[in-house]
Amino acid sequence: MKLFTTYLKGMAMGAADVVPGVSGGTIAFITGILDPLLDGIRKINPSLFGVIKSQGFKAAFMHINGPFLVCVFGGILTSIFTLAKLISWLLATHPIPVWSFFFGLILFSVVHMLKQVSHFSLLKIALFVCGVAFAWGITILNPIAMDATYINFFFAGIIAICAMILPGISGSFILLLLGMYPAVLAAAKEFDIAYLLCFAGGCAVGLLSFSHVLSALLRKFHDATLMFLIGLMLGTLGKIWPWKQVLTWRENSKGEQVPLLEQNLSPFDFQTITGESHQIGLAIACAILGIALVWGLELVGNQHTDKSS
Repeated sequence: MKLFTTYLKGMAMGAADVVPGVSGGTIAFITGILDPLLDGIRKINPSLFGVIKSQGFKAAFMHINGPFLVCVFGGILTSIFTLAKLISWLLATHPIPVWSFFFGLILFSVVHMLKQVSHFSLLKIALFVCGVAFAWGITILNPIAMDATYINFFFAGIIAICAMILPGISGSFILLLLGMYPAVLAAAKEFDIAYLLCFAGGCAVGLLSFSHVLSALLRKFHDATLMFLIGLMLGTLGKIWPWKQVLTWRENSKGEQVPLLEQNLSPFDFQTITGESHQIGLAIACAILGIALVWGLELVGNQHTDKSS
């Protein structure tokens, strides 16, 4: 049952990673699997060959918490391959409710993470401000255009996976900035093995290297790192704001026109400028649903903590 729950948490991470602006790392943090995830990945290093040589493959598999990692990444891959089309369709046809749900989810995740900080100081507040500024700066960057080549898929995988496990920064949004998001999503939808292998190879390299850095920072400078990550999460809320006006468009790999640059509007300005319904009641309901989801996960996490202590 515990492994199945871990698998579901992995699916939640994968679902978040598909949406530009939402971080799978945030989901990992609020569901309580970020630390064991980083710890398991961190143990995949050259010393693992010594464990295999002296104790065998089974001992090495348990040394890296293999069952846990298989469930997490199995859940992530399940979501990416099964939910990519659904989430793409929802974002295209019902953007305001979808973005409102994730806005509420991220907003309450900030509250959840602040509770994990033991005490505040000027340095931690400064790191928080730096995190907000850095994330906000990323969200207003103009996307670049990278060609969908095998080498670009590899490097996009390295960069995106670092963001995917980092709470606050969306891996899919980084792909969007690189101009690779439509190509990667299309490869996932069409199950293009060659491109997916290149992307997966980049992800493996980025994951095995960056996990060491993030794990060390959380161990040695837990509160300071957390404040910076909270700033990252808060700084990306502008990207997730539900009411947007498209300023410029781009042509995707299928020849379809999709938004490139957007600006945020108030719900009422959105209705005036676009002529579309602001759906404010539905948006609030979806935001509350996102908040309730994080709150529920927090309660479940606290119950597990109480039982294990």
